Amino acid sequence: MPSRDEALAVSLAILVALMATMLGVMAGALAEPPEAGQAAPEPACSEWTDGCIVCARTPQGLACSTPGIACTRGTPRCLRP
Repeated sequence: MPSRDEALAVSLAILVALMATMLGVMAGALAEPPEAGQAAPEPACSEWTDGCIVCARTPQGLACSTPGIACTRGTPRCLRP
């Protein structure tokens, strides 16, 4: 039977591994490319929103914010031509 210190060390190691896994999953979710439904309302538009997210064309490609927890998407509208 492991000692109290050994049991604590194993428990902490498991907790750290779980937290590292969760952070990795969350980082992967943030790095996902934007969805096809996030297309600009018109080709000349450089920044737009659907009421939930804001997307912009940047030199590195399309950049979009993440939606809020209780967001209902609407029709995309141009913010900056």
